[in-house]
Amino acid sequence: MGSSSQSLAQLEAARGLALGDGRYYPTIIPGVLPIIGVNANATLEVQRWGADFLAETFASPTWAPDVKASSALTVLPTLHEFVEATDASIVKSAIQAAACIYPLVYRHIISDPNDKQSWQIMSTIKSSILRRMDSAIPGVRICCVKFVQQVVLVQTPGQTADPRRQDPNDISLSHVPRDHPLIPYANLEAEASGLLDRLLDTLHSDYSDALLVTATLNTLGALIQRRPVIANKILNSVLNFNPLKLANSPMTPKNKVLIRSLERTTRALLVNVLKRNPESSVNVRIQQYLERMHRMRVDAFDEASRKRPAPVEPTDGLDTAKRQRLGATLPPTKEPTYPPLPPGPVSYRQLYTLDPTASTANFDVQIFQDRDQLVRILVSVLHSIDETKLNNAVNAVRARYNTYLQDASRHAAPPNITAAVDEEEEYEPDFEPEDAEQVINRLDSVGPDEIARRALPEATIAPYKLPDAPPLTEQEVQRYGEETIRRAFSMLSAMEEPPAKTKVPKGGFNRLAASNFDRDSWITIMSRLATRAPSGLDDPEEGIKAEYGRIAKRGSFALAEAIRDGLYNYIMYDWKRRLDLAISWLNEEWYNDRLHAEAAEKNFRSVSNGKGSSRPDIRGNYKKCALRLLDGLVAYIEGTDKVLVRFMSEIPEIDREILQRMKRMAEDPERIELAILVLQYLYMFRPPVRSICVDVLEDMWRTNDRAKPSARKFLIKWRPEVLQSENEVKMESTNGTLEVKPVS
Repeated sequence: MGSSSQSLAQLEAARGLALGDGRYYPTIIPGVLPIIGVNANATLEVQRWGADFLAETFASPTWAPDVKASSALTVLPTLHEFVEATDASIVKSAIQAAACIYPLVYRHIISDPNDKQSWQIMSTIKSSILRRMDSAIPGVRICCVKFVQQVVLVQTPGQTADPRRQDPNDISLSHVPRDHPLIPYANLEAEASGLLDRLLDTLHSDYSDALLVTATLNTLGALIQRRPVIANKILNSVLNFNPLKLANSPMTPKNKVLIRSLERTTRALLVNVLKRNPESSVNVRIQQYLERMHRMRVDAFDEASRKRPAPVEPTDGLDTAKRQRLGATLPPTKEPTYPPLPPGPVSYRQLYTLDPTASTANFDVQIFQDRDQLVRILVSVLHSIDETKLNNAVNAVRARYNTYLQDASRHAAPPNITAAVDEEEEYEPDFEPEDAEQVINRLDSVGPDEIARRALPEATIAPYKLPDAPPLTEQEVQRYGEETIRRAFSMLSAMEEPPAKTKVPKGGFNRLAASNFDRDSWITIMSRLATRAPSGLDDPEEGIKAEYGRIAKRGSFALAEAIRDGLYNYIMYDWKRRLDLAISWLNEEWYNDRLHAEAAEKNFRSVSNGKGSSRPDIRGNYKKCALRLLDGLVAYIEGTDKVLVRFMSEIPEIDREILQRMKRMAEDPERIELAILVLQYLYMFRPPVRSICVDVLEDMWRTNDRAKPSARKFLIKWRPEVLQSENEVKMESTNGTLEVKPVS
């Protein structure tokens, strides 16, 4: 028992470390697995802790998905043991962990078809979970529903069928190649369709298990939002679902709770669908369904209050109203009698309790935590009370109160003034503050000498200075810098697009970075932080090499790369509208590289002093950033997007490697004309790159058969000798027909 508690204490310490920083998960998981495994002879408490830890670990968003995927492969054997366990809490946590791990293993198998062992273990876990879905206890079945939702999500095609436009974070069937050897496309799609039918059948089966039906309804919202392919099928099934079916059975308190739970969950699901897709064609059906369900709920729960109550028959054979019309004499009504108050002190409860023997006298209203619910109950109770009885009860309470006041004044003893004064002088509690009048009365009884003696001595307050903050470590500086960068880009994402400006701002590299505090100003600040801040350009006393060494120790290069990654992601999120920001960023990178090159050349001349030494190789960031942006644009751009022409014409420097991307883009038949249009524009309006444009066009003409007709039109004007030497054709007449032969 002692070793088990000691192990749990150590495991909790490791868990707390990982919760503080998600980067520790990859190092903690390998050390935890040998302790929590079933084959490691671990106690039941340790196994439960291990299952909860795995479910919490892979549901945490604080560590990278790529690292999480590699760690998921190592926990598969342990997870298989937990799924086959007999303890319900272990099985529930294991199924929740499997729901988080399944998409990660699925994406790993797509990229690595040779890892059959991992997929076999994952398939075994999936089969075990699906077998438990219909026969396990309710808690385990709810976890199985969550796992089935994840399987349907990853094995159903995504929102777009174009692989170039797929979201890498949204794992779906669209990422699976049609000829995958380990996970065939058709088998996965059929399995997902069957599991979805199995999930929807839960809505139309036994309604007594409201927990399972509610869990199923809660999982359908994500499927409708992220998988439009199956959204209509799910909505049709939900619109055929009747959450008020149990209203036909006896309305026991349990059935009332079940009906209200199912009805509210269904209404919340459909209302969210209406909010997310206000223009959908199925919204009319949803509105009609919600109105019909509202009427059914009113009929089911408010039937007793809507119907007219049955008439109360008179006990003596004649109604009171009829007696008045017939002129009959009414029997004298007896006024109710109430017991008097007990002697001595009386509480409010005794004053207002007219019938101490009734059951309502012992009812404690403090059990109502909801104040609105208590008000609704009181209003309905007051409506049902007879007005005559209520007036009689009020008069009785008023009479009892008057009697109590008379008795209290009659039996009150004459006050003892001396004793009261003594008590008042002796009773001075410290916790009750004195008001202004008491302070004045007390000071009047004290002489001026006593007041001067009791006065506080004058004291000068020394200046207070906050202690200096402790110095930050390199890791803290790096972490705080990354958090600042994330907050800056989150603010940029929430910022609106700049309005049309009537006055053109001053341009150039020496312009103020932030004069208007708009989106463009913040982008300029971020790009200059990434380029100029870690380069040492503002410190003329230090050389480039010394600055590089100093920055490498401090970690500023890592922050600069983090800013560049943030700029890239921000631009690519809406690249058509933010292309001007990309051009501005590349201009800053190019300008920074030029300054680096000039500083390095100046340093080389001062150090070499005319001696024959090799020049330093300065590798800038402009080309790397330009190629990265261009590769990202080429993946999404279409043949009709002329914005690529603007981008290529406004970036500050172009070389052969950058223009080779146009050749790669021309491999798509739909984008050949766009690639050649870019080369034509650069040839006409950027003379320094004319030769490179013609070289790329010639290479495209030689290697791409589909681009030959379009490239030939420009090669005839720009480089005709290529066509004459290699691709010239001649026509030969043979038997009166024309035959085309290549020149040898």
